[in-house]
Amino acid sequence: PVAAPAAPAPAARPAASAEVATMASGEPVQVVMPKMGESIMEGTIIAWAKQPGEAIDLDETLLEIATDKVDTEVPSPAKGVVVQLLAEEGATVEVGTPIAIIASGAEVGAAPPAPAKPAPAAAAATASSAPSAPVVNVPSGDGAAGPIPRHDEEGSFYTPLVRSIAEAEGVSLAELKRIQGSGRDGRVTKADLMAYLKTRGQSAPAAPAAAPRPSAPAPAPVVASGDGRVEILKMDRMRQIIADHMTRSKATSAHVTSFAEIDVTNLVRLREAEKAGFLEREGVKLTYTPFFVHAAVEALKEHPLMNSSVNDKEIVVRKDFHIGIAVAIGTSGLVAPVMRYAGQKNIAGLAHAAADLATRARSKKLQPDELQGGTFTVTNVGSLGSIMGTPIINQPQVAILAPGAITKRPVVIEDPNIGDVIGIRHMMYVSLSYDHRIIDGAMAASFLRKYRQALEAYAPGYEL
Repeated sequence: PVAAPAAPAPAARPAASAEVATMASGEPVQVVMPKMGESIMEGTIIAWAKQPGEAIDLDETLLEIATDKVDTEVPSPAKGVVVQLLAEEGATVEVGTPIAIIASGAEVGAAPPAPAKPAPAAAAATASSAPSAPVVNVPSGDGAAGPIPRHDEEGSFYTPLVRSIAEAEGVSLAELKRIQGSGRDGRVTKADLMAYLKTRGQSAPAAPAAAPRPSAPAPAPVVASGDGRVEILKMDRMRQIIADHMTRSKATSAHVTSFAEIDVTNLVRLREAEKAGFLEREGVKLTYTPFFVHAAVEALKEHPLMNSSVNDKEIVVRKDFHIGIAVAIGTSGLVAPVMRYAGQKNIAGLAHAAADLATRARSKKLQPDELQGGTFTVTNVGSLGSIMGTPIINQPQVAILAPGAITKRPVVIEDPNIGDVIGIRHMMYVSLSYDHRIIDGAMAASFLRKYRQALEAYAPGYEL
């Protein structure tokens, strides 16, 4: 975010890095919607990590925002106390628009706690006053309560406020997942959780000991058919973006897929021999991804049209190799962050780049620009257990490569001395989906042949 004095409102700045104006302790710092990429002009506030009156450290997460490319956490530009939240969760705000005010250097209690325009979490209904009869919270019986993660395995997001209330009230993650959220993309809000708590395990006064303790009512499904056997789920934001991108790609390019089979036995032996020393020396694991990318670049150098895009009646051939690598985000979707200038990196350099991009993709630390500008994509479907796939082209690129799972199989080996023999080898299928508007089958076959030669050249003794 960009920090500036609270008045007047600042103009949009060109960078997303935090700047804190020199000011006396306790002076207001205005936080504006940061610019998260060259083509990004607005962002949507997913959740506030802090509420008015709460202390915050420099670079501590203040909020999470979403653009049409990526979701990311925004750090605080100052240490102090949050004074006001000027935009609600779910609001889409233009770059440069004020969204919060922080009293820099102030202590908790020194700043006014109430915002001029509260976010839904701050304006939501609070817990009702204690009833005359004691209320007993009854466990749901579906798993022990404990720390609530930011995202569950389905990709649902829980705000810091909801998580803290749930943990304080002993609400388990399984219970949270059953609450029908009224927030953006079905997100559970503070009001939803408080409403659930009001009806969760209420009992009669404690005097009549024999009175049974009622269990919590089962929350209604999201949307169901009349017979209750069909559930209709709303797509989350990531799934909507993926659906739109994939549909547009199919409508744009004439997709064709070609396949090849590669003997990667020597590559497997190389990796097994080097992975322990590589981890100790480089600090990152030696996976197959850097080899797949390195071999792809070697094939691209001889097939420049594969590293191009189509602009109306023109073919734009890229001289640099910016390789996208598909990264799965749990079970909720995938993104393809870009390795810049992959043609200038050796195996070690590609391993570092792949590890960094994958880690930041899964922790939502990617910048939107890191998801743009790719010239070719490699999606390792084998890491997910698939032996082969027919991936959809990542527009505006014209090809995407998919190495499959490496498996041991009996194959015929042609030996010049003893003739044909059967041996156990590590084999892999690889598929290439390409845009048939400018790439034909002969070029695709030639590309795969060069790719196979490059992968089969990796053997023990290869310099990483």
